[in-house]
Amino acid sequence: MTIGFIGLGHMGGPMAANLVKARHVVRGFDLAQPLMDEARSKGITACASLAEAVAGADTVITMLPAGKHVLSVWQELLALVPSGTLLIDCSTIDIDSARGAHDMAAAKGCPSLDAPVSGGTGGATAGTLTFMIGGERDVFAKSQPIFEAMGKKIIHCGGMAAGQAAKICNNMILGISMIAVGEAFVLGEKLGLSHQALFDVASVSSGQCWSLTTYCPVPGPVPTSPANNDYKPGFAGALMLKDLKLSQAAAQSAGAVTPLGAKAAELYALFNELGNDGKDFSGIINMLRQQSGDTA
Repeated sequence: MTIGFIGLGHMGGPMAANLVKARHVVRGFDLAQPLMDEARSKGITACASLAEAVAGADTVITMLPAGKHVLSVWQELLALVPSGTLLIDCSTIDIDSARGAHDMAAAKGCPSLDAPVSGGTGGATAGTLTFMIGGERDVFAKSQPIFEAMGKKIIHCGGMAAGQAAKICNNMILGISMIAVGEAFVLGEKLGLSHQALFDVASVSSGQCWSLTTYCPVPGPVPTSPANNDYKPGFAGALMLKDLKLSQAAAQSAGAVTPLGAKAAELYALFNELGNDGKDFSGIINMLRQQSGDTA
């Protein structure tokens, strides 16, 4: 299959490379020349323009920062591709923009899917991402081989924008739970409890959660967590704040009450304001320590 891939950043670049490994022809485009150079080194055909990247493509995948970028790029590419071209957006964007992209594709006669991902840069590189997919079931079924080249878990969540809804809800859980785990470790430190002891108890008790057992925010108990690498992302604080803001916009639009989601957004906004936007989101434990009067 010939695939046009638009957006070759920290996530898009490795995802496109895994499509190459699956023996697809991948024609990539990004505005940043260093990303284009890196893509070329991984077997991706680096194209000079969006038009060149989508020319002759059976499928076009976008991985972009925000809804406004997706709508702008889709408007341009829909003027270039023939009807019937499959369009997949893997960005994490707001619900209204996701629905708008689907509507634009339908008007051109192009099947479309919203397919945000979970798993971070490690999952993108390893090809173990989780895809949360919204769109028609028959379109999803036909596209599964594409997703299987980039991910481990492929979940059809429902109709258009359902993938974005699932991603937003999931990451609201993640943001809240990481704060809870961080608070527990800070309290444990104050009470003289070792990190390992708290981990050993909570990881097999009712406090068990992904933020603890896979992404533990203190060094030691989970050697692969960013806490063991000076909180290098991973999943940056800026991205967590973006997703929490999306959750709150969606909650307001839908009339849902999410007080913990709102508080998590407030805390991650402060975390970013303190200069941690480029740190892994699990590093919020250090802000909680500082608020408790500790630096270690």
